[in-house]
Amino acid sequence: MELEKRSQGPAGRGPGGAGAPEGCLVVAIRMPVRIVALVLVVPVRMAWDALAAAGRVLYRTVGRPVGRALAWLARAVCVWPFVALWRWVLVPAGRGLAWLARMLVAVPAGWARRYLLAPLGRGLVWLYARVLTPLGQGGWWLLRSSGAVLAAVGTGLWAGAVWLGRRLVVVPVRWAVRYLVVVPVRWAVVYLVVVPVRRLVRYLVVVPALWLYARVLTPAGRAFASCARGVAWLVGVVLTGGAAALLWSGRVLLLVPAAALRRWVLVPVGRVLGVVGRELGQALGHAWRVAGYVSSAVGRFLAALFRWVVVEPVRWVYRAVLTPVGHVVRDAVLRPAAQAVRDAGRAARQALAAARETVRQARADVRRALFGELPQRDAPASREPRRPAGRTLDGSTTALTHLTKD
Repeated sequence: MELEKRSQGPAGRGPGGAGAPEGCLVVAIRMPVRIVALVLVVPVRMAWDALAAAGRVLYRTVGRPVGRALAWLARAVCVWPFVALWRWVLVPAGRGLAWLARMLVAVPAGWARRYLLAPLGRGLVWLYARVLTPLGQGGWWLLRSSGAVLAAVGTGLWAGAVWLGRRLVVVPVRWAVRYLVVVPVRWAVVYLVVVPVRRLVRYLVVVPALWLYARVLTPAGRAFASCARGVAWLVGVVLTGGAAALLWSGRVLLLVPAAALRRWVLVPVGRVLGVVGRELGQALGHAWRVAGYVSSAVGRFLAALFRWVVVEPVRWVYRAVLTPVGHVVRDAVLRPAAQAVRDAGRAARQALAAARETVRQARADVRRALFGELPQRDAPASREPRRPAGRTLDGSTTALTHLTKD
């Protein structure tokens, strides 16, 4: 079969791999599993194809219009208010703030520069040009020399005052404090406090501690170390024997049965389940493809049946019956009726125009009979451009030059 050839590997090889041999268990399992999978999968595939077609129709008829409506609603709710806020609130507010900043900062700064800083700068330039420049190099040298002399005199006076203060006050006070206070206090503390405390600590703490360490703690520590080594050896022997016993018991009670169970039970069962699972997966794939062909054929049959049962009769009725009847109704009823309605409307408009003109003439006759003829007034100037007169024999203006002069 073509489908089974497609399901096999290249060059007609089985699914087990390139040139993999197939046993009797595989051959015995394959056909029943594929038949059962085909029977179970065909309804599922047909239901899936029907749901997919219904989903496409639902998307085209409902989902797309609803999505467009939701998009328009989202724009109306989320986009257009912000656009209006930006256009009608933020932009005018920004322009107002810019105008306010210009009026409060830029314009005063320009005025200050123009009417304050520029005249001040001009005054300084004039002062430099009119007053300082005539002094010349001699005036500047005199000013600099005087400043340097005054600075040198001030520096010398300050240095002399500092030296005298250090030699006459700081050094004598420092030597007096050192040799009259610090040295006597230091020697008194050393010979009266430090030496007696050091001797007391030596004979009351250090010597007893050394004797206790040499005569008591060292023998006790050696005895405790010997006992600890014996106890450690005993515990090591016990633990080694217990661990060996536990390992042997665990090997005999757990590892050997587990290895036997894996070798003689789990491995064969796993191989069988692997073969069954592989065949089941291939059977499901094969059945899904076959069900696709079956569903496609059923869909084409139903589409053809619907077309020949519903669409073609409706099309024939539309072309052979409804279209000629519609043409006859249009030519025999609708067009004459529309022409009659247009004629009636035209006649009504003419009658209304005649009645309006009659009423206007009657009103003019009544006004003339009551008040007499009214004096003729000049017609009001019209806003329409006057039509220029054409060129005549006694006139040299054309229509274009007349319009230009007007």
